[in-house]
Amino acid sequence: MKKTEFYRQLIAQAEVLIAGEKDVIANMANISALLFESLEHVNWAGFYRMIDQELVLGPFQGKVACIRIPVGKGVCGTAVSEGKTQRVADVHQFSGHIACDVVSNSEIVIPVLYQERIVAVLDIDSVVFSRFDEEDQQGLEALVHCLEKNIATYGDQ
Repeated sequence: MKKTEFYRQLIAQAEVLIAGEKDVIANMANISALLFESLEHVNWAGFYRMIDQELVLGPFQGKVACIRIPVGKGVCGTAVSEGKTQRVADVHQFSGHIACDVVSNSEIVIPVLYQERIVAVLDIDSVVFSRFDEEDQQGLEALVHCLEKNIATYGDQ
């Protein structure tokens, strides 16, 4: 199956899972599980939420993870400070990489927006170098937009 078709189907599944549900934690939990089960060569998939100006571990699938990440630190913190997706082919070459799991070799982090501000990031790690390409980025960004449409009032969560 081509990646574009794979992501089309993945997004359709996500839309069904979160349709009508405004609780951001519940939606993040289901999306994390969906991604972890659907993506090949992935060893961690989940969210970090912005709380008091730092990233705090949210719903995820995979091994235990770092709990707090300062903005500007690691791939996740860089995604927040730069306000854009970070796609890293080799995390060992990324200055300031935070190694929560030493077997991770590549990573993609996508900001999640609510009312034009970053409220979380989707973080996916892989044991394979260069696991994520432009098609993966586009598909995962579209999936994040699906989540963003289903956030009611982030501050009330």
